Amino acid sequence: MDKYNLVLKQYNTDLKDEEVKQAVDKILTENLEKYKNTDVYKFLLSIIDLTTLSSTDNRERVSAFTKKVNDFEIEHPELENVAAICVYPNFAEIVRMNLEVSEVNIAAVAGGFPSSQTFPEIKVAEIAMAVLAGANEIDIVINQGEFLEGNYGDMCDTISECKAACHDAHLKVILETGALKSASNIMKASILSMYSDADFIKTSTGKMEPAATPFAAYVMCKAIKAYYEKTGRMIGFKPAGGIVTPEDAVKYYCIVKEVLGDEWLDKTKFRLGASRLANNLLSEILGKETKFFI
Repeated sequence: MDKYNLVLKQYNTDLKDEEVKQAVDKILTENLEKYKNTDVYKFLLSIIDLTTLSSTDNRERVSAFTKKVNDFEIEHPELENVAAICVYPNFAEIVRMNLEVSEVNIAAVAGGFPSSQTFPEIKVAEIAMAVLAGANEIDIVINQGEFLEGNYGDMCDTISECKAACHDAHLKVILETGALKSASNIMKASILSMYSDADFIKTSTGKMEPAATPFAAYVMCKAIKAYYEKTGRMIGFKPAGGIVTPEDAVKYYCIVKEVLGDEWLDKTKFRLGASRLANNLLSEILGKETKFFI
């Protein structure tokens, strides 16, 4: 038995989908309404990776997108800014040149995003170039084909090589949980990604359906907790894709708080990947409709 299967044997990966659904329903039934409040909305706004990943992105659009984050600091000094701006790797330098807010990070999707179907050498080179251009966070996708055929070695080796290429930048590993289907697969992919040096595990690219779901989030948070209890490493969690309304976002807050605890309620350990969500949260906080962010 190879080392990857030996690692998996240390954890309970035989999860039953129906039991997971029941656990999620219980958490949301007991907690959702009490956490739908302004303080939670403010926190959720502050952990957003404000994202533009359109095929029509260009230098002008990304510059304007970044300027909005700069302006937010001036127009809403009473609120904490978003956690990061997330762009394609070729725009990391544009963000770096225009960003004037030191506490906002620069995230780049790389490594053959969103399919992960390219040569490992290309993934490593793209990550290295993105970091050199100014990215201090990198989001990559696991090779789902390798995972689903049980080729854990190649999948994990590539993640580790990508992490090495990040140097000091944090690595977020996207599972694309909609392709993995079952709770058992999501648990296995979570454990293997963390074992391969991920700093965060992330649900989805937002490029396929279903994207983020409370079902997947619950399993991933259970994996993070089990991994922490065994290794002492606190891995971050990022749901992304299809999170639009404040209520959508609060669902993930509930799951993180109830499964992982208050230690994870911090932007160093919990992020939301979103674009439209920022305006919707800001509207709730201000009590009026606003379209501040592009």
